[in-house]
Amino acid sequence: MSLLYHRQLDDAWIEQAKALKQRLNDEGFNLNIIGRARKMKIVLDRDYVIEKLDVNGKPYIYQQVENSFTQPNGKVAEKMLEWAIDCTQESQGDLLELYCGNGNFSLALAQNFEHVLATELAKPSVQSAQYNIEANKIDNVQIIRMSAEEFTEAMEGKREFRRLKQANVDLQSYNCNTIFVDPPRAGMDIDTCKMVQGYERILYISCNPETLKENLDVLSETHNITRFALFDQFPYTHHMEAGVLLERK
Repeated sequence: MSLLYHRQLDDAWIEQAKALKQRLNDEGFNLNIIGRARKMKIVLDRDYVIEKLDVNGKPYIYQQVENSFTQPNGKVAEKMLEWAIDCTQESQGDLLELYCGNGNFSLALAQNFEHVLATELAKPSVQSAQYNIEANKIDNVQIIRMSAEEFTEAMEGKREFRRLKQANVDLQSYNCNTIFVDPPRAGMDIDTCKMVQGYERILYISCNPETLKENLDVLSETHNITRFALFDQFPYTHHMEAGVLLERK
């Protein structure tokens, strides 16, 4: 539970927060409290929860860190993962994933590929992804802290990135025929769309139908939509998650 304030927090707040935590825990709640103010974050115990998802009868462990992106509806998230696994059955080669977050899809899809190379810009999400890889004992997933735009530049040879060298990642050693993208609400920029068009199969998860349509206008120049699904992650709102599988014409 995060509590946000417009004033700085002091020792008196910490004592009261500890007392509240103890009282609620005595009543049966498993509660961790975080206090936030401008340029200030106070954590009582820890700033994450451990979520367990059942995907096709197999348990997956995910560390979900406060103030980081996560799928809001666990049961619907399980269905999304099962759909993505089904779409990539009998895949050949490796998987490239952009916007991987904490590895939510990376870990579940790893079973269908020889290797998974995934990128994510947010440092807390990358740290959670590394935790989740170890917790789930998955050995064929590599996470790189890069934006999709930076990765596009690296793939096109426009720039060399120290992070790739430090992680000992040779992009040419991967045989990626499939790319998975789960971009933010703004969708993919045009350069990333053009890069994504270079793959035989594109699996696209979208949280914004409007930017999804804009991206599909570009992707459909080279690919056909072969599967489509809707996932209601946000009941009683107008928001809707969509899943699209595209294959080269």
